[in-house]
Amino acid sequence: MDAQQPQQPAFWSLSADELLGRLGAAPQGLTAAQARERLAAAASRALKPRKRSSTPALLQSQFRSPLVLILLFAAALSFFLRDRPDAVIILAIVVASGLLGFWQERGAADAVERLLAMVQVKVRLLRDGREVEIPSDEVVPGDVVLVSAGAGIPGDCALLESKDLFVDEAALTGETYPVEKTVTSLPADTPLHQRVNVLFMGTHVVSGTAKAVVVGVGRDTEFGRVSERLRLKPTETEFERGVKRFGYLLMEVTLVLVIAIFAINVYFARPVLDSFLFSLALAVGLTPQLLPAIITINLAHGARSMAANKVIVKRLASIENLGSMDVLCSDKTGTLTGGEARVQAALDVEGKDSETVLLYAAINACYETGFANPIDEAIRAYCKLDLSRYRKLDEVPYDFIRKRLTVLVSGETGNLMVTKGAVQNVVAVCSSAETADGKTIAMAAAREGIAERFEALSREGFRTLGVACRNVGSEATIAREHEAEMTFLGFLVLSDPPKAGVAETVQGLCDLGIALKMITGDSRLVADHVGKQVGLSGRPVFTGADLHAMSDEALLRRVNEADVFAEVEPNQKERIILALRKSGHVVGYLGDGINDASALHAADVGISVEGAVDVAKEAATIVLLEKDLGVLGQGVRDGRRTFANTLKYVFMATSANFGNMFSMAGASLFLSFLPLLPKQILLTNLMTDFPEMTIATDSVDAELVQQPRRWDIGFIRRFMLTFGSLSSVFDVLTFGVLLLVLHAPVRLFRTGWFVESVVSASLIVLVLRSRRPFFRSRPGRYLVIATLAVVAATLALPFSPLAGLFGFAPLPALLLVAIGVITAVYMLAAELAKHWFYNRARLL
Repeated sequence: MDAQQPQQPAFWSLSADELLGRLGAAPQGLTAAQARERLAAAASRALKPRKRSSTPALLQSQFRSPLVLILLFAAALSFFLRDRPDAVIILAIVVASGLLGFWQERGAADAVERLLAMVQVKVRLLRDGREVEIPSDEVVPGDVVLVSAGAGIPGDCALLESKDLFVDEAALTGETYPVEKTVTSLPADTPLHQRVNVLFMGTHVVSGTAKAVVVGVGRDTEFGRVSERLRLKPTETEFERGVKRFGYLLMEVTLVLVIAIFAINVYFARPVLDSFLFSLALAVGLTPQLLPAIITINLAHGARSMAANKVIVKRLASIENLGSMDVLCSDKTGTLTGGEARVQAALDVEGKDSETVLLYAAINACYETGFANPIDEAIRAYCKLDLSRYRKLDEVPYDFIRKRLTVLVSGETGNLMVTKGAVQNVVAVCSSAETADGKTIAMAAAREGIAERFEALSREGFRTLGVACRNVGSEATIAREHEAEMTFLGFLVLSDPPKAGVAETVQGLCDLGIALKMITGDSRLVADHVGKQVGLSGRPVFTGADLHAMSDEALLRRVNEADVFAEVEPNQKERIILALRKSGHVVGYLGDGINDASALHAADVGISVEGAVDVAKEAATIVLLEKDLGVLGQGVRDGRRTFANTLKYVFMATSANFGNMFSMAGASLFLSFLPLLPKQILLTNLMTDFPEMTIATDSVDAELVQQPRRWDIGFIRRFMLTFGSLSSVFDVLTFGVLLLVLHAPVRLFRTGWFVESVVSASLIVLVLRSRRPFFRSRPGRYLVIATLAVVAATLALPFSPLAGLFGFAPLPALLLVAIGVITAVYMLAAELAKHWFYNRARLL
């Protein structure tokens, strides 16, 4: 039974009237009321749920950690068994921590949702008989959609009208070439790849236009039936893999520590429930409990910052990939050049100005309807000729295989077929050429001169098209097969100079550690000329023909030798990107055309622009509101700042937590009492997290932005062991002062250690946040305020009315002085250790 239509007959076998009747639709589309009624059912069948953050789900996620759930259970058990006040305090701290994370993540999620709304893919359709645009995820069965070149198909549809329609179905069928679609009825048992009257979700229009009625959306489509799991699980980014590996590292350390401490405390005949709560609290203290919230906050803050610089992030995790990117592949037109083609001349085969070539180029450009492009717009703007005596009869749309566009018009001398396209491809269908005096010569005699003139124009950086024609008598329709035995008329010469300042922008990317590679379908000579103008010179140019001759293994070895790839076919873009990735690079691809979708998917960072065709914008994870490499360079810097701040939290939280928890675990083996109560451990963890919640707003040193950075679990492990061990040394020093100098009783011991732990862990953030000496790197204002506020609250807590609830006692002045001295020496030692650690890291 087919996924699109569980009831027979199959929708592709019905006439338009029968199908519209069955769907309760009309040629003029649904009414707004009908669409609202159907939207809920359509949403329930969506492949990808709409990205609206559910408040209950987000709140629930804060308490989903197994450690937190076990702790809540244990606290509840303690409440019913004996120690109700302590259990209530533990529950309150855990809930407060969860609410803090929820509040921050909720704000981040709302901000990201507002940003995503800026780059929604829209669908043109008919509602209440009028053409409107709506988000693609609001399309419902019965909608009548209007599609043209570059449009993605929002659901499985049946054609109602079509004109020169070709659709790329490679994502569904694997078919390399675009498939021609027509309005017809087919037998119910027609195989999927032969359903020429059906538009499938997940495919996109290459050329032509059509009107179609939506039959199924989401899971009720062929694409949904065969590929739902793939669509629901996007490829894991390097950032997400890094977070996962970091999680595994913490899990290993936590598991060993908790089991060992619990077993030893039970061995020493301490109360089992207290020992269990203590071990769990240690585990929670060791785990950066707010890491998911911190990551979301940092990424959302980065996304807002990037949006202010005209860079919209569709998938937050891709920010890290943008920061890690060390190779950027880009097209030429509109990125390196102005993107506004201008007609420079219309020349005959001898290189002389030709009104005939201009006239026929204008006929071709003015009457084509299948593929909107800047070249035809430039011709229409340049040419002021009267074309009223010509009437369009038919068209063979442009495609990326033929690289030609042909229109058929009726004129004074009969029906005339006019072709325009890449010079080599136009020459290939010509048997003759027209000279300046109107004579016709055999193509064999003209071919060499055409090639020389084309090469000369290309060397000057001009984009050159060929123009040809043929009188077809009374024929009123044409197909690709008619492109033969034509007469070559001459050249249409266009210019698209590099953008002002683009060479400096390319150098700026190079300074950021990003190598630019230009990939274009233009001729080798034009590409080489533009490459030299923007600073990509001195290296060989690879052409599509060169790539055809290379195996994947050979391309992998040689792909880094070239910075310019010219005369490239759409499928070769993906080969180039995959070869670069396999050679160890993090690759970005900037594209906005119909033929860029596969390359955008293949890249680590797919980058498109707001004005791109739907299929390119949908495939991208980063969308630029302005097609400018300078905008992208700023986005890279913002991405690197975001990643740097995320790593700051990881470094600070793991090192401080590891040191404190390791010291606490060790002390519990030698003391006759628990060094800190479970509620005190949890309070320590909560208070030290407050300053780190502001990390997203912290300033980042310039050197951390200049080069790509990636997750390095080995580096994180060494950092945690180095600075965690240093923290433990000063914890032991604090124990010595409390036990040997002050002979502190249990309550005072716990209070003194709590204060020292929180104060030192908060202030050490100002040292560890930067590789520079802390007095040479200015922290963010909010980080400083939060740190000082936590220090003040910690020092005041033992003297407040809350002290009794948490088991604290007022601290004597001598102990406060000792804590101040220990903290100051600790910060100095950490500064020296940081200098040694980073110098050693550079040598490894």
